[in-house]
Amino acid sequence: MQQRLMLTWLVWLIYRLLGLPILISIFNPMNPDIIGGIAWQALWLVPALVLTPSILRGRSPYALLVDSMVTLVYLGASGVVLFARIYGSSWAELAVYLLDFVLIFLINTWLFLLLKRLPSMNNVEKPPRQH
Repeated sequence: MQQRLMLTWLVWLIYRLLGLPILISIFNPMNPDIIGGIAWQALWLVPALVLTPSILRGRSPYALLVDSMVTLVYLGASGVVLFARIYGSSWAELAVYLLDFVLIFLINTWLFLLLKRLPSMNNVEKPPRQH
């Protein structure tokens, strides 16, 4: 599960940073600037890049819980962009945004399943108190 999460995460980061701006520049009839798109995506990915070490390690339930909350925000934003682009975008452009949504959805799925497999956060045995 951890390997699936790591692979999907890295694919999504590369796709979001490079693939999405390049493909949108190709498929959008207005030909938006690729460098500007990459710069915008790099700015948009700052929180994801901060989370990358904890996602790649995939061992701390607390860190993965925070990672899951942040990726849910990315999922929501990606869904809103996809929904907003339905009107007035080409099928190829919609496919670019749909792939982004699917990758983030998979990341959230792997995070959820990995969190269920990790040891419970609230059932930690504490040593008895000494009086």
